[in-house]
Amino acid sequence: MVLAHSLNTAADTVPGFVRLGFLHMLTGWDHLLFIAGVVLLAGQVRRAAGTLSIFAAGHSLTLFTATVSGWHVSPELVDVVIALSVVFVGVVAWFGPPRDWSWFAAVVGAFGLAHGLGLATRLQALGLPEQGLIPRVLAFNLGVELGQFPVAVLVFLIGAAVARRVSWPPLPRVAAGTLAGAGVAAAVAVPLTATGELPFAPGRSNVCKVYDHPAGYPTGAAGPSDGFTGPGGTAVPAALGRALADGYVVVRYQPSLPADQVRRLQSWIADPSAPRVVAAPARQTPTITASTGEHRLECAAFDEDALRHFAGSWFDKQRAG
Repeated sequence: MVLAHSLNTAADTVPGFVRLGFLHMLTGWDHLLFIAGVVLLAGQVRRAAGTLSIFAAGHSLTLFTATVSGWHVSPELVDVVIALSVVFVGVVAWFGPPRDWSWFAAVVGAFGLAHGLGLATRLQALGLPEQGLIPRVLAFNLGVELGQFPVAVLVFLIGAAVARRVSWPPLPRVAAGTLAGAGVAAAVAVPLTATGELPFAPGRSNVCKVYDHPAGYPTGAAGPSDGFTGPGGTAVPAALGRALADGYVVVRYQPSLPADQVRRLQSWIADPSAPRVVAAPARQTPTITASTGEHRLECAAFDEDALRHFAGSWFDKQRAG
């Protein structure tokens, strides 16, 4: 289900992030419905532009601040909030344009703040580089605004053309009811279809997926005695939970993993460049599961590059504070 802040692709370069932001706007149908509702409700170019500018300011503020600061919220929760924003615009439109536009603009701005927080969480999951982070975030935000402008203009022109040619009195309320109904449907669908899956870095792996919840382990008093537990050994879940709480990356692998892949995994964990990774066998459906304090990587096959990138992104964030 493609929603307002979903990211279904990724980018490496600054221009690529402009394109990513542009595509984000054009593929987020609930966001587009919200924009359309605001434009049609405003009815005037100046008022529509002013209201959408407030939304863009709120969106830009939290997108930039949350991404640079490393803040995370539940993407699914933000999906629900954006869906409810569509309901809000539809309900307001049902009763007609407000007499005082200041309170309406304030609510639109609040929805913009929420949207930016959710999108920042998804953007960080792409594995943004520590060097050049700010230009990429600004480029992505520029792409969003470049995508929003033509949509707003097109909706306004279509609305004006329909208003001139159609004189059916119930039309405004029918449109408002349809808008609110679509928002309700989206809000209900989010918890029913959410998987927690996040975008992975561009071209990084076609066998691994990232999710916004780490694996659940009880937290013990001490971590594992050894960084690597062989296929024939056992690991205490509470010890792995302690390592996770202490900022380690916890890797679980199937005991049936081929011997050469086990050696590569052990060699990587013993590598001084990855000193805070622990691994232990586990009988599980994914071949490999890796968890940090925020995310979980699941791989259907052994992919060392994906593991290194997943762990490296976590350590980069820790170093950045």
